[in-house]
Amino acid sequence: MLPLITKLLLLASTAVCYGVQAIYFTHMLQLNSYRDERYMRWCNENTDRLVSVKRLLPLLAAVLAFISLPDVLRNGIATVLFLLAALLNRPQKAKKPLVVTARVKRLFAVEGILLTAALAGAWFFSPWRALLLLGLFGSVVWFWVRLAAWIASPLEKAIAARFVQDARRRMQERPDLTVIGITGSYGKTSTKNFLQALLSVKYNVLITPENFNTTLGVVRTIREHLRPSHQIFVCEMGAKNVGDIKEICDLVHPKHGMITSIGEQHLETFGSLENIISTKFELADALPQDGMLFLNTDNAYIREQDRQAVGYGLEHGDYTVHNIYTDQNGTHFTVANAAEEVEFTTRLLGAHNIQNLVGCIAVAHCMGIELKDMAYPIRLLKPVPHRLQLLPNGFIDDAYNSNPAGFRSALDTLSGFDGQRVLITPGMVELGERQEALNRELGEYAATRCDYAILVGEKQAPPLKAGLLNGGFDESHLFVAPTLNDALAILAALPQEGRRTVLLENDLPDNF
Repeated sequence: MLPLITKLLLLASTAVCYGVQAIYFTHMLQLNSYRDERYMRWCNENTDRLVSVKRLLPLLAAVLAFISLPDVLRNGIATVLFLLAALLNRPQKAKKPLVVTARVKRLFAVEGILLTAALAGAWFFSPWRALLLLGLFGSVVWFWVRLAAWIASPLEKAIAARFVQDARRRMQERPDLTVIGITGSYGKTSTKNFLQALLSVKYNVLITPENFNTTLGVVRTIREHLRPSHQIFVCEMGAKNVGDIKEICDLVHPKHGMITSIGEQHLETFGSLENIISTKFELADALPQDGMLFLNTDNAYIREQDRQAVGYGLEHGDYTVHNIYTDQNGTHFTVANAAEEVEFTTRLLGAHNIQNLVGCIAVAHCMGIELKDMAYPIRLLKPVPHRLQLLPNGFIDDAYNSNPAGFRSALDTLSGFDGQRVLITPGMVELGERQEALNRELGEYAATRCDYAILVGEKQAPPLKAGLLNGGFDESHLFVAPTLNDALAILAALPQEGRRTVLLENDLPDNF
């Protein structure tokens, strides 16, 4: 009876150990967009998370299979090892938690089938073979999650195709709906939100929520949120690979398009700046002859393209900005076109926000809304969360997905505050071979725009640190912290020198 009980306990502890780790690796798979090549790149770059002592504790159980011990004792020791592994590997609080979608539930089901197969094999194997099987099984859960995703991929592709077809049908039933596509290396989400506020003066507007800017995110928006009363659909279009924008355009058929920026973003997947440019301009290529293209002509890469378009920017274009200044009431600026000039006030901070806003003003004006009628909604605009958002505690939250231009603008904003100015940042990621050089450049740029710098992440810090020191930054005011919580502890220990403003620039997701 006792051998049976210990064997059952061993199987149960294996299931717990496997389940705890499967949740973590499924989360990493989700953060890597369920893309096998990205998940495997993550595995290759984070071997310390795969082969750490706490991950390999089940291997000790496998070693027990070769030690001459009574089966009861051997199973008991192995059970303790599996439970200890489960305890040490339990998921920690995440910045962006695992979202248990229908897809994740299906993936869990396949992972459960793999677990059941392993447990069934162990049940019928001899004691030492069972222990060997379970020990090896529990030490490579990252692989079983990948295998489960591969097994489920045909079903997921079929489900996605059905959803896309349904969204396509819904769009075909709405020939009266005007679609405005927005893309760019950065600034898309803020611009989308600003444009909705301005167009809502006259129209009933639907936008893609939050960061639903992939093909399936757009599909979900159409299927769940599009109503007969909507007159305009502002569709944010994200891309990490050539052809991504075209795929979304083929689904929604935009009438008008807006390209907010082009820069060195997601170079890891695009491979080159030329690929980024051609991908962003897939939106322009998709527009009909009677459509309007709006381009940020302050951006040198965009300005170099020979396109018939409405240009906008702080300096260049058909709609430009003058007399920008900030006081306790917000940011004041004047927008001018060939016919008129109108003054505006907004609570938004940063030159890049004003740049995005003048683009929205251009679109709304060309859609029949008078400039003067936009003054009130512009005054009411709020920053998009985590995008240069000034908080009551003196923090400037610019934590979402930093890019070189946005980083510089945020530093310029920080430098405009009086008192002690503190930069907390892990730098920028997904910039391919240019990542180290760009972080070094931004470190040097930051040297004259903050009084203290706290760099987050020992792997990320060296280029930023080198740049800061090259820029003449005081090394005694420079700190490196393993985590954001450690950085905040360092911040709390800094001497208080009058008013303090803290810029939180970028916050890496849990897979970095």
